Amino acid sequence: MKEHEVTGSAFDGKSADQSAKARLRICSRMEVIPGKELEEKFAKMKAWGMEGAEVNVDLYGREEQIRRALANAGLTAAMTNFGRNPGNIISPDPQERQLGIDSMKRKLESAGKVGCAGMLYVPLFGAPGNGETNQSIRARLVEVLHPLAEFALEHSTAIVFEPLCRMETSFLNRVSDAAAIARDVDSDGMKVMADFYHMSVEETDMMGAVISGGRYLTHVHLAGGLSDPRRSIPGQNRSRFVEGFRGLKYIGYDRFCSFECGIRGDREVEIPRSIEFLKREWELAVV
Repeated sequence: MKEHEVTGSAFDGKSADQSAKARLRICSRMEVIPGKELEEKFAKMKAWGMEGAEVNVDLYGREEQIRRALANAGLTAAMTNFGRNPGNIISPDPQERQLGIDSMKRKLESAGKVGCAGMLYVPLFGAPGNGETNQSIRARLVEVLHPLAEFALEHSTAIVFEPLCRMETSFLNRVSDAAAIARDVDSDGMKVMADFYHMSVEETDMMGAVISGGRYLTHVHLAGGLSDPRRSIPGQNRSRFVEGFRGLKYIGYDRFCSFECGIRGDREVEIPRSIEFLKREWELAVV
């Protein structure tokens, strides 16, 4: 792999502030939205002012149906997720690793057909076993992901690292860690996301954490932090989003921010209320 610039930045020597390009574009994971059928959920999302949907459902064999339902609702396929598919691309066992590679390729092909900007991927839940270390996992991950990320590009999508807090994984906890690995994967088909809940546990500075994602940052999850109730819809606990939004504005972020959260009360009331709360937080996020 080729050597990299220290930052890989598009900094022009004048100002790194790209806030004029930034937009707040809200979408949601499907289970957050009330309704039985995708079409019903998509209609509600559009009516509430969302621009896209995180289609974390089984896409295989349903690509055209989902693509058409999104188009009919006037929504964009923001993201899907890899989920729990056969195999493990970071397994030391070659057969298990190949099974994971084949599963990921199939999911990436489906994501591309639907029009998803990317596929969320968590490399490891919990702690490594069998004497593995984070360093050995990282090295194998970089090696395996380069051709997979190139494959994603061929299908007009991307693999998107999803950092999780220490309660869920001992590997890949911070946005900057994900960006560093994405840099080493060395493909435009490798991106990262930021999650406000996980950042509330792991990061000391929300604006700085977002900025550390830099050009790799391509998706955001919206949820309240550790306040009661934890991981709640924005506006239902004490978590604020202004500092994280300042980071998004600074880097000129114009991709999706997606609800991944629990909700107390009537979702038909609480989701539109949360969207208005987020719009106010965005306006307060002055760079």
